[in-house]
Amino acid sequence: IESTFATVRLRTAKTRGCVARHTILSMVYKLGQSAQKKWRRLRGFKLLAEVIRGVRFKDGERVEPVKEGELTRVVNI
Repeated sequence: IESTFATVRLRTAKTRGCVARHTILSMVYKLGQSAQKKWRRLRGFKLLAEVIRGVRFKDGERVEPVKEGELTRVVNI
């Protein structure tokens, strides 16, 4: 997967020292605008706090943790 800023990093590395600072900043800004058109909007952003807390999800649905007693019953069957 290509990094979001790989395009900007490549162009700035190739032109470093060849152009004025103002020119390179303008170029980086325009490259960022161009890359932004290709970014995908993050869906489910309301669930990010739960993901950070460690809640498990499968196919976009919350998976409840299995209790120890239930796990024992399933194994004994």
